[in-house]
Amino acid sequence: MLPSSTVENYLKALYQAEATLGEKALVPMGQLATAVRVAPGTATTMIKALAESGLVKYEPYLGVRLSPAGTKLAALVLRRHRLVEQFLVEVMGMSWAEVHEDAEQLEHVVSDRLIERMDAMLGHPSVDPHGDPIPTADGDVESHQYDSLLTCRLRTPVKMIRVADQDASFLRFLEEHNLKPGQSIEVELRDPAADSVQLRTGDDHRITIGTKAASKLLIEVV
Repeated sequence: MLPSSTVENYLKALYQAEATLGEKALVPMGQLATAVRVAPGTATTMIKALAESGLVKYEPYLGVRLSPAGTKLAALVLRRHRLVEQFLVEVMGMSWAEVHEDAEQLEHVVSDRLIERMDAMLGHPSVDPHGDPIPTADGDVESHQYDSLLTCRLRTPVKMIRVADQDASFLRFLEEHNLKPGQSIEVELRDPAADSVQLRTGDDHRITIGTKAASKLLIEVV
């Protein structure tokens, strides 16, 4: 039997926080409570229960981290989420900007058998529509460190790999300007005073975006 959706949401939130902070770092309880949209006291009660189940390691007043068992379960939740997103985009023809919320619901109810059929039907993709890595059926996930359009070299051909933001309006903005994973880009100019980054895409389209947006677009050198 799968864990409850509430448990899965806590584990997934911890997994994503650790990916940012570092796997050995403790995630502050306030940060976790914000991520799962509950009061800090509610989060603490749940974390104590998860600690008793061996899914997390909780240090009062310091924070919490996933145990190995909790890490594997969280990775499998992300596997279901990201495969569902890929299926909705590639097979159902939905926009990458509208699949996140549906995947948030479906990740808790689809069976492992259905997920494996989706995976096979899609050709065993390694990433979802946003470039996020899809964990394997064993809960393993490839880890990469990427530069962003805010840190890469100027006037150097790069390829967009991943979008580090699931906000629908942001994704629609990127879609309108063809700024999606796989797109070739060059950063022509950064203007700190104007808080802007000037880009040229592979089809010779020029666009200016803010530095915050540029920091969310992860790339690798072509």
